[in-house]
Amino acid sequence: MPVETLLIWLLVGAVAGMLAGMIVKGGGFGLLGDIVVGIAGAFAGGWLLPRLGIDLGVGLVPVIASATIGAVVLLLVLRLIRRI
Repeated sequence: MPVETLLIWLLVGAVAGMLAGMIVKGGGFGLLGDIVVGIAGAFAGGWLLPRLGIDLGVGLVPVIASATIGAVVLLLVLRLIRRI
């Protein structure tokens, strides 16, 4: 994997995790945790949205939006698991 690809994944993960932490107040895990949640959210959003028939388009902004949606869903699930 090229270094540029890894940096883009980290950037998208950081932005998506930060946005998801702001949307789901009290659900943030700090900078490193938000990056991990953002990257996992990118995978979750990339898997979930097409199955729901949602296509956000191509480019950096739709990728960040998809990752943020996935990260928000992931944070909500983690919050539910934490309460149990």
